[in-house]
Amino acid sequence: MSQSRILLVVGGGIAAYKALELVRLLRKASIEVQPVLTSAGAHFVTPLSLAALAETPVRSELLSLTEEARMGHIELSRSADLVVVAPATADLMAKARHGLADDLASTLLLATDKPVLMAPAMNVRMWLHPATQRNAARLLEDGVRFVGPDDGAMACGEFGPGRMAEPAAIFAAIQSLLDRAAGPLAGRKAIVTAGPTAEPIDPVRVLTNRSSGKQGYALAAALQALGAEVTLVSGPTALAAPPGVVRLEVETAEEMLGACRSALPADLAVCVAAVSDWRPHAPARSKLKKAPDQEAPSLRLVQTPDILAALSAPGPQRPRLVIGFAAETEALETNMAAKRARKGCDWIVGNDVSQPGIMGGDANRVVIADAQGMERWPSLPKVEVARRLAARMAAALTEEPEP
Repeated sequence: MSQSRILLVVGGGIAAYKALELVRLLRKASIEVQPVLTSAGAHFVTPLSLAALAETPVRSELLSLTEEARMGHIELSRSADLVVVAPATADLMAKARHGLADDLASTLLLATDKPVLMAPAMNVRMWLHPATQRNAARLLEDGVRFVGPDDGAMACGEFGPGRMAEPAAIFAAIQSLLDRAAGPLAGRKAIVTAGPTAEPIDPVRVLTNRSSGKQGYALAAALQALGAEVTLVSGPTALAAPPGVVRLEVETAEEMLGACRSALPADLAVCVAAVSDWRPHAPARSKLKKAPDQEAPSLRLVQTPDILAALSAPGPQRPRLVIGFAAETEALETNMAAKRARKGCDWIVGNDVSQPGIMGGDANRVVIADAQGMERWPSLPKVEVARRLAARMAAALTEEPEP
């Protein structure tokens, strides 16, 4: 990591003092730091302090006569391996979300083609305000990574989310992103589906299943750790999105297919979600009522879209590697082989969900069916299954394609 270079944007806020410790940690790790200090940030830390710790002059002016003679803001935005904004104020986040560029910091964020990591810091009410939450959500969709904010006491005397993450946590996030940049899936795009789908019967009830989403979420995190840009298309779960992963939340199979198509093109598609095969033909517009001696209503079911088959279909939008999952209760390997042939995907990863603790649990025992045959794995934690699968996928994607 000795050749790595960070462009550090220091925004205005009391948490700016933590940027000094962050610079110290980065320089101790032999990571070059180019500080950019906003005019608001200069009220809290001095250019001299930043320059002394970073061992390089601080940049703060957009229209510098000397630097802009050679388009300095463009050079700055492209010369670093990673852009870090700490503290990322509500103002800087809003500017970045809307593409504004009225000072050096916001112009760099608009002009860069490198990954961006933000460490938000602001009053709890500012962080929880709907406008800030909308901005954060859109920045996540645009690929910006976040570390924090933390919960805790603030300089204003209030308590809650909004404290900037500690320098050690930001440093760890930076290291992770720099490692990812050199990972085997760097520059690759992956789509992962996870969790159940929920098909409405009426405005209250749904057809769904017992999937927890744990295996899909673990796989999204494992692929992201190897450098992939991951879009996680998730049905309803109680899980938090893995850091750095873009999550698209859906409910029905139709919505899941639409979200997957919106994430194309991609190099890899992994359909882990337990998609309902059936949906009510005509969901009731009001809640179905139960009355004494009333016969139970009958449901006419129709098939839902086949997401795995749609992504596996030949054509310019087909990912190079398409992988499906199969949850079976009997004849696991026979059903897996048939499913792979029927769907047209490259691999099927199957498991026997009749075994206690598989659906909703933390361990899994999988079998992989590909063109070479069947590969059987022992029972492993789902996180380890995800790590091994991600490594296997990375190896497949980095092989020379067949002529």
